[in-house]
Amino acid sequence: MRRLALLLPSLLLAACVTINVYFPAAEAQRAAEIFVEDVLGAPPAGSGTAPRPEGGSSAALPPAAPSLVRVWRFDPVGFFIGSALAQEAVDIRIRTPAIQAIQQRMADRFASTLAPLFESGALGFGNDGLVVLRDPARVPLAQRTAAAQAVADENRDRRAVYREIAVANGRPEWEEAIRQTFAREWIAQARPGWWFQDSTGAWKQK
Repeated sequence: MRRLALLLPSLLLAACVTINVYFPAAEAQRAAEIFVEDVLGAPPAGSGTAPRPEGGSSAALPPAAPSLVRVWRFDPVGFFIGSALAQEAVDIRIRTPAIQAIQQRMADRFASTLAPLFESGALGFGNDGLVVLRDPARVPLAQRTAAAQAVADENRDRRAVYREIAVANGRPEWEEAIRQTFAREWIAQARPGWWFQDSTGAWKQK
């Protein structure tokens, strides 16, 4: 009986299997690139926007999300399994009805309201994947309430789409990694003169 009591903690410890859940960072970046392009649309002719460099975002942007998300799972069958690496070849789905509805609202809002505010310097891309009203003084007084409401609506849709993309791919635990991927992509596609936060939170202008 004493031997069994000594053995039981070892069995329970072995039952806690570390599972490394694969996050397809390259596929997520490509999905984010397509989504952001559709929302921002083509830059105006003569805007001076440089072609996107091969390989993605600049060094000033927040660091890339890790490829592996580590979670703990109790697995009574796997007493003597040390560690498992679960990697799946997946495509990131961004074309569900819910995601496309959010994307359309964002594209309409950008074209009608947000683009001029980015051009004026009133708005900037936060390093958390959201939009920030960085300089309210650049918004005419009569338009400030509407601008603040547009920013609130935009950020609500952004939070929702990061969650929806994770859920649509059957991986709700990916939401944070999806958000980080999109945060880098919004900044990567910002046009010359637009403001963004670097990884330290400091404001910079493209």
